[in-house]
Amino acid sequence: MATVAGPARGNAIGEALRQARKAADTEYGIWSWIATVDHKRIGIMYGVTAFFFFLAGGIEALVIRLQLATPNGSIVNADQYSRIFTMHGTTMVFLVVMPLSAAFFNLLVPLMIGARDVAFPRLNAFSFWTFLAGGIFLNASFFTGNIFEGRLGAPDAGWFGYATLTSRQFSPGHGVDFWAMGLQILGIASMASGFNFIVTILNMRAPGMTLLRMPLFVWMTLVTSFLIIFAMPVITVALFELMFDRLFNANFFNPAAGGTPLLWQHMFWLFGHPEVYILILPAMGIVSEVLPTFARKPLFGYPFVVLSGVAIGFMSWGVWVHHMYTTGLGTIANSAFGISTMLIGVPTGVKIFSWLGTLWGGSISLRAPLMFAAGFIAMFTIGGLSGITHSIVPSDYQQQDTYYVVAHLHYVLFGGAMFALFAGIYYWFPKFSGKLLNDALGQVHFWLMLIGFNLTFFPMHISGLLGMPRRIYTYSGDNGWDLWNLMSTVGAFTIALSILVFMINVAITARRGDRAGSDPWDGRTLEWSIPSPPPPYNFAEIPRVHALDDFWHRKYTEDAQGRPVPIPAGAALAPEPEHAEGGHGIHMPSPSYFPLIAAIGFPLIAVGLIYDYAILAVGAAVLLVGLYGWALEPATEE
Repeated sequence: MATVAGPARGNAIGEALRQARKAADTEYGIWSWIATVDHKRIGIMYGVTAFFFFLAGGIEALVIRLQLATPNGSIVNADQYSRIFTMHGTTMVFLVVMPLSAAFFNLLVPLMIGARDVAFPRLNAFSFWTFLAGGIFLNASFFTGNIFEGRLGAPDAGWFGYATLTSRQFSPGHGVDFWAMGLQILGIASMASGFNFIVTILNMRAPGMTLLRMPLFVWMTLVTSFLIIFAMPVITVALFELMFDRLFNANFFNPAAGGTPLLWQHMFWLFGHPEVYILILPAMGIVSEVLPTFARKPLFGYPFVVLSGVAIGFMSWGVWVHHMYTTGLGTIANSAFGISTMLIGVPTGVKIFSWLGTLWGGSISLRAPLMFAAGFIAMFTIGGLSGITHSIVPSDYQQQDTYYVVAHLHYVLFGGAMFALFAGIYYWFPKFSGKLLNDALGQVHFWLMLIGFNLTFFPMHISGLLGMPRRIYTYSGDNGWDLWNLMSTVGAFTIALSILVFMINVAITARRGDRAGSDPWDGRTLEWSIPSPPPPYNFAEIPRVHALDDFWHRKYTEDAQGRPVPIPAGAALAPEPEHAEGGHGIHMPSPSYFPLIAAIGFPLIAVGLIYDYAILAVGAAVLLVGLYGWALEPATEE
C-alpha cells in the first residue's frame, strides 16, 4: 500500500482543518447553542446556568440572614422561612455545586485526555437539557402557591426531606411533590453524565496516556462519576417511595401503618455521604491542577493522591450513620460509625499534605487562581476538623441540630467546593474565552470572599455551642445569639459583594480583557497545547503521551540540580508524523435537537403525575418522540 508523502499529508490535514473551521464559522446564533453537542459549549451552558442558580440560592441565603440578623425578625414569617430555607439548601447542593463540577468535567476532560469529544455527545446534551428542565421544574414550585398573597408554594420540609415532615399531614400542597420529582429529573441528568464520563475516560485517552499518566482532575472525575452512578439509585428509590406515599397513599414512612421515618434517613444519608464527596472530589481535582502550575513543581506524591481519592470513594459508603447518632441506633452502631468517620479523614489528610508539599520550596506565582486554591485548603481543613468533632458520639449529641452543624457544612461545601471552583474559573477562563480575567479584581474578589465567608460561618460555631437550633426562623434577645447572628449577616453581604466584583470582572474582561494566548500560565497538561479558545475538533492530530504532565516535558528539561530548563522553541512541540491524521478529514458529531425534545418530556410527565394524567401522556409522547428521533438520527452528516 502506498504511504502518504509528508507534504501531501500536510496539505490534506490543512484542507480538513479549513473545512472544519468553515463548518464552525457557520454555527452561530441561539439555535446553534440549542442544538449543539460540542462538549465545550455544553460545559459553558452548564456553568452559566449553574451560576444563575447560584445567584438565586444566594438571594435566598440573604433573605435568611436578614431574617436572623436581629432578635424577633419579621422579614418573613415561619412558613415563608421554611420554604426559602428548603430551596436554598436544595439549590446550592443540586443546582449549583454539582452542575458547576459537571461544567468543568465537560470543558476539561476531553482536552486533558487528548480526545475530540466525549464518548456520547448527544447523551451529553441530553444530560444538560435534563438538568435545566429539573432546575426550572424545582423552582416552578414557588408558583404553586399564591405569591401575591405571600403564600409561597415551594417545599417546606428542609433540603433533607425528613419523614414525616414530607407527609401530606405536615406538608400540604404540591411543594414537596415538585421537590421529589424535580430531584428525580436531576438524578437522570447526573446518571447520564456519570456513565458518559466513565466511558470517555476509560476508552478515549490519547495513545500513551496510561491511568497513572492521567491528570489528577481526570482521576477525580472518574471516581466522582462512579459515585454518581451508584449513589443516585439510592436516593431515587427513596424519592419513589416518598412519591408513592404522597400521591397514592402508600405507607413507606407512615409509622401509624407500619412504616418507619428512619427508613428515609438511612436511604437519604446512604446517598448523602457519597454525595458530599461527589461535591468535593472535583474541587480537590481542580486544586491538584492549579497548585503545580503556580508552584512550578509536579504534584507532590501523585500516586498517593490518586489512591487517596479512590479510598475516599470507597470509604464514603461506610460513614452515613454519623448523621443519625441521636436516633437511637445503639452504642455498637454509633461506635462503629464513629471509628469509620475518623478513618475517612486519613486519605483526606494525605491530600492536604500533598498540596502543602507541592507548595513547599516551589517558585510561587501568587495569582488569583492560586489564592483561591490556597483558600480552599485552609477552609476545607477547618471544616474537616469540625467534622472530626462530629465523629465523637457524646460531642455530636451536644452539637446535633445546632448551628455548629451549619458552620461545618458550609466550611466543607462553600469554603471547600466554591473556593476551588472559583480557582478553576480563574485558571481555565482564558482557555475557553481567549481572555485573561483581571488579576487585581480577582484578588479583591478573593479577599472579600475569604473575609465574608469566615465572618459569616465562623460565628455559627459559637452560636451553635451556645444552643442555637438549626431551622428556627426567629429567636428572643436574651439567649446571647444576637451578636453572632449580626456578624453572620454582615459576612453574608460581604460574600455577595465579592460575587458582584467577580461579575464586574467578567463583564470588563468580555469587553476589553487582555488576550490570553494558548498557554498563559505555562501549564502542564494537554489543554494548554492547543489554541484558546479551542477549535471544535480540539486537536488537529491526536497527541501521543509519554509522561505525566506531558506538555510540561515537551517544553522543559532539567539541569543537574533538577531545575527546569526550556527546550529550544519547536524542538519538542512539532507534531509526530507517525500519529498524524493521515490525510483523513475531521468529522465531528452533527448538531441535534432530539436531546432537548426528550428532556422536555420529563417535567411534563411530572406535572401530569401531580395534576392530570392526560399531561403525563403528552409528556411520555414527547419523551418517546425525542428518543425515537435520536435513535434514528445519523451520528455525523458528512
